[in-house]
Amino acid sequence: MTAWTPRIAHGCRIAAACLVLSLAGCAANLPGPGLTTASVEAGTPATTKPAAQSAAKIAMLLPLSGGPELATIAKAMKQAGEMALFDHDNPHIRLIVKDDKGTPDGAREAANQALQEGAEIIVGPLLSSSVLPAASVAQPAHKPIVAFSNDTRVAGNGVYLMSFLIEQDIERIVSFAVSQGKQRFAALIPDNAYGRVVETAFRSSVNRAGGSIHSLEVYPLKATGMLPHVKSIGETITAAAAAGAPIDALFLPGGEETLPHIAPMLAYAGIDPKSTKLIGTGAWDYPGIERNAAFAGGWYPGSDPAAWKDFAERFTRTYGSPPPRLASLAFDAVGLAISLSSAPDAERFTAAGLTRPIPYMGVDGPTRFGTSGLPERSLAVLEVQPYGAAMIDAPKAPGGPTQVSAAASPPVR
Repeated sequence: MTAWTPRIAHGCRIAAACLVLSLAGCAANLPGPGLTTASVEAGTPATTKPAAQSAAKIAMLLPLSGGPELATIAKAMKQAGEMALFDHDNPHIRLIVKDDKGTPDGAREAANQALQEGAEIIVGPLLSSSVLPAASVAQPAHKPIVAFSNDTRVAGNGVYLMSFLIEQDIERIVSFAVSQGKQRFAALIPDNAYGRVVETAFRSSVNRAGGSIHSLEVYPLKATGMLPHVKSIGETITAAAAAGAPIDALFLPGGEETLPHIAPMLAYAGIDPKSTKLIGTGAWDYPGIERNAAFAGGWYPGSDPAAWKDFAERFTRTYGSPPPRLASLAFDAVGLAISLSSAPDAERFTAAGLTRPIPYMGVDGPTRFGTSGLPERSLAVLEVQPYGAAMIDAPKAPGGPTQVSAAASPPVR
């Protein structure tokens, strides 16, 4: 299976069964002719449709039977997509949900079924290994794909990524840190595919911002192997302070699977977050990080937490359990597709519509696509505080996408 980033790993432990949304009294949402039981339809008789617009069919491809961890995420993303459907309450939209099984062959078959049922745009798949097989079906039919993978190599030629890119995360947090007077950096980076992408992006971002890297340690993922590298960083920070050229910031990419192990080692290594600012990536956005005193006051990039909080509360009230962080991507992707569906048949879901300069405003803030298929996101800077994350720098208007080297980046989700 394709390696996963921390962003996909956190917040994934919800019920495994993947059930079709059932709302009492909503007979109009029962599957109609030609739809599978995994489909959701909101429709009115054809006689009520405007002459220039027919019902728009949006397909969603998710690994509903792709294994326990995948299935729990897929279920929540499916529910989020359905929530977007009912939020918009557009009688001319049909959402067709297909199980891609988390495999390339499954994605190819799911995309083929969706197009046979009239889908005009595909939302998903989740895994990078499934995107191109689905695209091999969609591209000849001139149907776009809005995928959830953060592997930049699968973007383009009608494939758009509704995801957070590691490179953009790092560009945002490094440039903000430098704007706050942080010029001298150290870094602790995990030894995996995610870490290799992170290291390249971090070095480039620091260079562009005019900063400098004075120590960079790559640590093994086993907790027992982390300590020597944390101690080495600590010794560098201590020596730099004694020499009158202190390290301003320590970059700690990673999330729920690594940070709790590193936290106690920081104090042991003599690293004081009050004098050396801790900064991270969007993978810091996991429940409970604020309960670890080591990260208090740390900075990381992300979307406006107020919008996520509202979405998460509504999701929990609707489905009885909190959403994983990735659920908002599905909500926003379906919402974007619905917003494009209002155009006449020949004009909706076109490349021009998907790359329009005015960003789509979703749970994760303003987002638009470049012609490369990569997302151009507006990211805020958040600070870890005792009662959760607080926004300390508002999202900026999206510009061109951060420089990425797709050929050099291994698949990360």
